[in-house]
Amino acid sequence: MSPLGPLTEPLLDADLPVEERLARLERENTKLRKISKALMDRVERSMDFQGNAFSLFQTAIVLETKVRERTLALESALRELKDTNRQLSIAMEEAQTAKGRLSEAIESTSEGFVLWDAEDKLLLCNSKYRELWPGAADDLRPGVPFEQIIRRAVDEELVIDVAEGEDVEGWVARRIASHRNPGEPFVLQFRNGRWVQISERRTADGGIVASYTDITEIKRSEQRQRERELAEKSALLQATLDNLSQGVSVFDASLRLVAWNDRFIELLDLPADLARPGTSLRPFLASDCMRRQFSLDGDGALRVERPNEPLAAEHEMGNGRVIELRRTIMPDGGFVTTYTDITERKRSEEALRDSERRIRLITDAVPALIAYVDADERYRFTNKAYEDWFARPRDEIDGQAMRDVLGAEHYDKRQEFVEAALMGEPCEFELSLPDAQGRIGHLLATYVPHLAANGEVVGFFALIHDITERKRAAEQLREANESLERRVEERTAELRAANEALSQAKAEADQANLSKTRFLAAASHDLLQPLNAARVFITALSERRLAAKNRGLVQNSLAALEGVDELLTTLLDISKLDAGALQSEITDFRIKDILSVMAAEHAMVARAKGLKLRVIPCNCPVRSDPRLLGRILRNFISNAIRYTPEGGIVVGCRRRGDKLLVGVWDTGVGIPSEKVGEIFEEFRRLNNGGRDRGMGLGLAIVKRIARMLDHPIVVQSVPGRGSLFGIEVPLGRDPAPLNAAAEPPIARANSVAGALVLVIDNDAAVLGGMMALLDGWGCETIAAASAPEALLLCSDGRKPDLIIADYHLDDEQIGLDAIEEVRAGLGAKVPAVVITADYTAEVKGAIKAAGHHQLNKPVKPGRLRSLMAHMMQEIRKGA
Repeated sequence: MSPLGPLTEPLLDADLPVEERLARLERENTKLRKISKALMDRVERSMDFQGNAFSLFQTAIVLETKVRERTLALESALRELKDTNRQLSIAMEEAQTAKGRLSEAIESTSEGFVLWDAEDKLLLCNSKYRELWPGAADDLRPGVPFEQIIRRAVDEELVIDVAEGEDVEGWVARRIASHRNPGEPFVLQFRNGRWVQISERRTADGGIVASYTDITEIKRSEQRQRERELAEKSALLQATLDNLSQGVSVFDASLRLVAWNDRFIELLDLPADLARPGTSLRPFLASDCMRRQFSLDGDGALRVERPNEPLAAEHEMGNGRVIELRRTIMPDGGFVTTYTDITERKRSEEALRDSERRIRLITDAVPALIAYVDADERYRFTNKAYEDWFARPRDEIDGQAMRDVLGAEHYDKRQEFVEAALMGEPCEFELSLPDAQGRIGHLLATYVPHLAANGEVVGFFALIHDITERKRAAEQLREANESLERRVEERTAELRAANEALSQAKAEADQANLSKTRFLAAASHDLLQPLNAARVFITALSERRLAAKNRGLVQNSLAALEGVDELLTTLLDISKLDAGALQSEITDFRIKDILSVMAAEHAMVARAKGLKLRVIPCNCPVRSDPRLLGRILRNFISNAIRYTPEGGIVVGCRRRGDKLLVGVWDTGVGIPSEKVGEIFEEFRRLNNGGRDRGMGLGLAIVKRIARMLDHPIVVQSVPGRGSLFGIEVPLGRDPAPLNAAAEPPIARANSVAGALVLVIDNDAAVLGGMMALLDGWGCETIAAASAPEALLLCSDGRKPDLIIADYHLDDEQIGLDAIEEVRAGLGAKVPAVVITADYTAEVKGAIKAAGHHQLNKPVKPGRLRSLMAHMMQEIRKGA
C-alpha cells in the first residue's frame, strides 16, 4: 500500500465522543507531518543521486499536488478541532455553573449536609456541617475517610458516649455500622450540649448523602418535661405522706433522712426543727421508739438492729401513747418505717378482754349450760357449767365440731334443731343427756340464732337447763334470761357501734368518690389537650389533596375524634356537675331568645331526617341560667329527632301558675312508664329498635343541671304515639334582650388567606397541628411557646394580624398575660383569640374583660376559621 493511502480515509466520525474525535485528529495531524517529511526527504535524495531534470519536475508536480491535498485536509481538520474545542469550553462552563449553583443550594440549607463517595471518602459538605466539628474543621477536606473524621471527633472529645456501659471503640464501631447501613436516624450528643439527628441514605453510585439536623431544643424541651413530671410526682408523694394518719420516715443507705411527714415528728414527740433533708439518723435516737431499731456500738457508730430483716414491734411512749412501728428494707439499702398510733386499739382490745372476762364471770356463775356455736357448727364459747357437765376442759371443746364433742348419737338427736337455728329460726326442745357421772338428766335446750347486721346467720346461742327439779330450774332460767338479756344488750350495742363504723366508712368512701370526681372535673385541660392536638392534625390532613381511599380513612378518623370529643366533654360535664365545679348564672330573660336559637340549630337536622320541626314563639320572661337551660332543651330536641322515625316535633310553652313549662312534644316511639326512671341514669339506653341511640349520658346531665337549677322535669310518654319532655322554669321580670354578641357572626372562611397569625402554646404537638391547619388555609404562621419567644420571632419587623393563645402556659403563666406582653412589645393592639379547657365563669369573665374572643377545647376548626374570617373582615374595614 502507498504511504499516502490512509489519507483517503475519513478523518472524523460525527457519532464519536468529543474527546475521542480530538484524539483522532491529533493522530492524523502527526501522521501528515511524518508523510510530508518523508516526501521532502525523497525529493531531496532524487535530486542528489539522479539529477534528472524531468524527474525532478515530475516529482515537484506530484509533491505540490499531494501537499495541497494534505494542506486542505489539515485546514479542514483544524477548523473542526476549533469548533470542537469551543463546544467543549461551553460544556465545561455550563458544568461549572451547575456545580456552583449546587454548592450555593447546599450551603443555603439550615441543616448540615455532607456527601461521601462509594469508598466512604468526603466529596462535599457545607459550612453547617463544619460548624458541628470545632477544632476538627481542617480535616474536613475532599478525600478524607469517614472513619478518620469520627476518630478525630472522639480524640478531641467532641461527642458524648450516650450508651450505658459502652467504651469508645464500641461507640465508634456502632457509629460506623449505622453509617454504612443507613436506616433509622442516628442521634448524636456533643460535649457543648448540642443534639443532632443524622439521617443518611445511599446514592445511586454507592455513595452516602447525610443531613445533620439540630434537635437541641427538642431534647431540652423533653428534659424540662421530665423534670416537671418528676417534680409533680415528688409533690404528689409528699402530699400523700402528709395526708396519712401514720407517721412515715425514709432513710437512705447512709442512714440520712430523705422523706418524712409531720405525723412522724408528732408521734415520736421530736423537736419540730429536727427533720431536714439529709439529716443524720443520730439526732433521732433521742426518741425511745427509734432506739428500738438502732443503737450505738462501743465505738459510737450507728448499728441497725436486724438490718436485713423487716421489723414489726409495739412501743409504749412515756406519755402513755402506744406506737406500732414497722420497718421495710428498700433494695438500695435504705429503709422505710411507719409509725401507727394504736393507743385506742389497745384500749379497745383491753376493754374487749375485760368485757369477755366479765361475761365469762357472769356465765360461769349461771347454773345453765351456755354455749355459742358458729355457722360451721363449731363451739366458740362455753361456760363452766357446760364444761363441768362433759367433764372436759375448755380447750378441748372450743373450736371443736359439735358432732365430735357430743358424739354421733346425741348429735343426730338435735341435728334438725341445729339446722333450724342456722336457718334463722329460734327453737326450743327437751333432751336427755348423760352427765360426767353417767346420770341421765332431763334438759330444756333453747337455740337462739345470731344475726349479723346484714341479716346473715353467723351462729347461734345454746342455752340448756336441767329441768329435773322445776323450782331450781325456774330460778336458773330466770338468771339465765337476765344474763342473756345483758348479753343481747351488749351485742346490740356492739352491733350499733359496728353500724356506726360502717356508716362512717361509707361516708368516707362517698367523700373519696367526690374527691375523685372533683379531681376529674379539674383535670379537663390535661385531658382535652392531646384530643385538641389530634383533632387539629386530622382536620389539617383532611383539607389536603388526598386519594379517595385515604380521604375516607381521614374522614373516619375525624368522625371517631368527634365521638371521643362528645363522650369526653359529656363525662367532664357530669364530673363537674357532681363536684360542684359548674356554677350557674341566674338572670331574667325572655324564653323566645332561646327558642329562636333552638329552631335555627335543629331545623336542618330535622329536615334531613324528613321531620317537621315547629317552634311556637313565646314572649314570657323567665328566671334561670340561659346557657344551662339551653343545654337541657338541646338535649330534649336532639333526643326527639333521634327517636322519631316519622311525623313531627313541636317546641312550645305552657303557663302553670308562677312557672312556665317549656316542653318538646314528638310523635316518636315512646317510652314504657316503668322505664321512665331508668332513662335518666348514666349509660342507660332503651332497646327501642333505633340505630342511633346516643351514649346514654345526655339525660343524666339534664337531671343534674335541673337539680342544680331547682327546675322540675316533666316526662309524659305513650309507647308508639310519642313523648313530652319538658322543664318547669320560674317566671321572671321583664329583662333586656338576651345578649347574643358573645358569638360573632359567621364570615366567609376564605378571607383568612394571607393573614399573619401568631400562635402561642406550650404544647409542641398543638403548635405543629395549628401550623399545619393554618398553612392549609393560606395563612402565614409564627409558632411560639411563650411571649418572649414570640417577640424574638417578630424582631424582623413582622407584625401579626391575629394572635391565637392557649390559656394555660408553662411556669403558671396564662395566655392573657402573654397577649398583653406581645402587644406591648409590638406597640400594637393585635386582636386575639384565647383557647381554653376551663369553662368556669371566672375564666370566661377574665377573657371577656380583656376584650378577646374565647374558644373552648377541643377546638372545632370550622368555628376557628369562621371566627378568624370575621376578625380579618373587621381588621380590613378598619384599615
